[in-house]
Amino acid sequence: MLANLRGGIQGRTGSAPQKAAFAPARRGCAHARTGGRRTTVVVRADGGDFYDLLGVPRSADKKTIKQAYRQKARKFHPDVNKDPGAEDLFKKIGEAYEVLSDDNKKAIYDKYGEAGLKGGMGGMGGGPGVEFTNPFDLFESFFGGNMGGMGGMGGMGGGMGGFSQRARNRAVPGEDDKVDLQLDFLEAVFGCSRELDVDRLTGCDECETTGVRKGTTPSTCPQCQGTGQVVSAVRTPLGTFQQVSLCPRCEGSGQISQPCTKCQGDGRVRETKRISLKVPAGVDAGSRLRVRGEGNSGRRGGEPGDLYVYITIKDHPELRRDGITIHSDVEISYVDAILGTQVKVTTVDGPVELKIPPGTQPGTTLLMAKRGVPRLGSPNVRGDHMVHVRVRIPKSLSADERKLVEELKELQSKTKVGPFRF
Repeated sequence: MLANLRGGIQGRTGSAPQKAAFAPARRGCAHARTGGRRTTVVVRADGGDFYDLLGVPRSADKKTIKQAYRQKARKFHPDVNKDPGAEDLFKKIGEAYEVLSDDNKKAIYDKYGEAGLKGGMGGMGGGPGVEFTNPFDLFESFFGGNMGGMGGMGGMGGGMGGFSQRARNRAVPGEDDKVDLQLDFLEAVFGCSRELDVDRLTGCDECETTGVRKGTTPSTCPQCQGTGQVVSAVRTPLGTFQQVSLCPRCEGSGQISQPCTKCQGDGRVRETKRISLKVPAGVDAGSRLRVRGEGNSGRRGGEPGDLYVYITIKDHPELRRDGITIHSDVEISYVDAILGTQVKVTTVDGPVELKIPPGTQPGTTLLMAKRGVPRLGSPNVRGDHMVHVRVRIPKSLSADERKLVEELKELQSKTKVGPFRF
């Protein structure tokens, strides 16, 4: 019977168990008419293959996938299809389209299945996974927030009131914000705590975030008659089509009001807030730290955005950094290079004595193990410190120095070691 639903909703009762990566199926009931009587069938909102949900083959191109989504989304939109389980199926159809219409997500899904999208397989590197778009927002991007102007849907105009109301009253998330933070070299290596003054939009206490002037009440928008939408007719060679868009006067709210004197009707005001930020050890230049919920406040009860902190790092006078490896230079005389010596090297842990072995050649690199930068996310794992040795050759010698070098040269010649090279 499920085949009559045309859309790849597969009845899997009594079939082999689903892959462990999928969540347990939520079941609802849809109805199909068979031989004049109403029969109840099971609608599975998830646990099915994305290609089956849209009713397309795995070789389908983007145009076919898009057409299939439009048909399925209109059919199972909860304001059109009142059967139990229709809304869950509508959401899953939106997820299927979002994945199959994106080349990168589709490649991950084809290789690892839904578990790969959730970050549970190698395809996503074990990360947090894909964050899907709100299915109703995705639907609105196709149909403009209303289906009344779509061909074949004219008889459903009476059922769109709930959808229009939901679109107008839906909470709007706040925008993300960003701030730049410059750290000292050692602060980035070992981490630190900082206090940041962030200028952001917060809820207006004068109007309690409504944007309406205190002591006044909103009235119905005269342009859209409270629907939040305006309909215009567009003539094409195929006939006249209706185009639905947000009302420009009330911006889709369906109401007009006197704006709050403090926030000018936005429901938010710009204020400065001090937040505490813990910078983890091992951050590098170009790193971005995310502070959840510290961005701009949302509208109509929407979630606040996030704050992104972009890191820059001051240069160190002696040390250079390459990932978790530290580099520095040390200069010694040619005599010390021949005889060997011990020098004091600046490291991120402070001055450390380093032994230069006899016969060290110019350009030699000496390793100081585990004196580098802690690995980000694994502070117990540290990189190394690479010391690059430079041998200082004098451009001029005193008479005594020249005499000693010549004696050394003569001695080297007698031992038949060959010419002595500095």
